[in-house]
Amino acid sequence: MTLNLCVLTPNRIVWDSEVKEIILSTNSGQIGVLPNHAPVATAVDIGILRIRLNDQWLTMALMGGFARIGNNEITVLVNDAEKGSDIDPQEAQQTLEIAEANLQKAEGKRQTIEANLALRRARTRVEAINVIS
Repeated sequence: MTLNLCVLTPNRIVWDSEVKEIILSTNSGQIGVLPNHAPVATAVDIGILRIRLNDQWLTMALMGGFARIGNNEITVLVNDAEKGSDIDPQEAQQTLEIAEANLQKAEGKRQTIEANLALRRARTRVEAINVIS
């Protein structure tokens, strides 16, 4: 038995295919979803989506949004998403270093909050590349 996973951003469909299982980062922790999961609507945190296709695990960096699970269908609506395999490792590492430097230079509450969010997004992209399946 499989699940139909659809990952959408405001600009494109990132994923629309059948999967065996997913592990999703929510605002209250990670949630594993197998076929016949109870219906759930949840907020999606900045984090990694792990997707199992048969015996292979894939990763995707998600940048926050919402997910709806029910009737073996999972719809994930996020601000942005990138497949781990599509992320350039050098560019992601450079972005992480810049985000860390910007956090150190941040002055005031607003700059600190924005720098922290940028750092979380950058770390998630690097993690999506480095996850060992």
